[in-house]
Amino acid sequence: MSPRCFVIGHPIAHSRSPLIHGEWLRQYGIAGSYTGFDVAPADLPSFVMRLREGEFAGGNVTVPHKEAMMALVDEISDAGRAVGAVNTLWRDGDRILADNSDVPGFLAHLDATVPDWESRVNTVLVLGAGGAARGIAFGFQSRGVGRILIANRSRDRADELVSAFGAPLEAVDWERRGAAVGEADLIVNTTALGLQGKPPLDIDLSRLRPGTIVDDIVYVPLKTDLLVQAERRGGVIVDGLGMLLHQAVPGFTRWFGVTPEVTPALRDLVEADILKA
Repeated sequence: MSPRCFVIGHPIAHSRSPLIHGEWLRQYGIAGSYTGFDVAPADLPSFVMRLREGEFAGGNVTVPHKEAMMALVDEISDAGRAVGAVNTLWRDGDRILADNSDVPGFLAHLDATVPDWESRVNTVLVLGAGGAARGIAFGFQSRGVGRILIANRSRDRADELVSAFGAPLEAVDWERRGAAVGEADLIVNTTALGLQGKPPLDIDLSRLRPGTIVDDIVYVPLKTDLLVQAERRGGVIVDGLGMLLHQAVPGFTRWFGVTPEVTPALRDLVEADILKA
């Protein structure tokens, strides 16, 4: 039987995952399916039972289910436990396993865009302290980054993240984010600030050193104001769309047995869909 897979969220119409996986299924000639389902929180356990009973090979999980899903599966990866959220599920017999592919997705896109970043970066400034920040901090910690500064509007959240992960994380007052720009070799915005329809990210980049890498995980708009301003000051910019594409790879590989490639053509396809929305 051809593998059936899914992405679930509430709402789900905005998800580009069916477009990405559908293109890979077509490209590799795989007889399978990948469908979006709008699943309300109250219906999450019953949907998971459908996976457990074999209706699906696996799938992705998006907001607001990434945290709640952890209580409904049998085994969670180290990355999923560290982040406190999962986004990729698959069956192993009658057991459900879960992972967080945002972590390798973020790193894979950074590796592809700035291949020598690890040799250039000692200090990273992470803006935000939510789920995305946890995953990205975990990724940097696993790569041996020497210093990871966490700046969040609520200092308590930043302190909690530092306490959970330990060295080399350090909390920075939100009011000091502009000063921290001057210390950073790599800056990552993990907040929703700058997302279309959200307030802008207010940060002073006057201390940005040319060659500093600036990464924004927001991908609507494709080039955020943070990236525009950083590029003007000589920064090396990394957009959020590549992370979306690369985080889809591990799940597709598990469900369909083929490791798909993130190509310029795939990026163009998703870009066009974003621009027409």
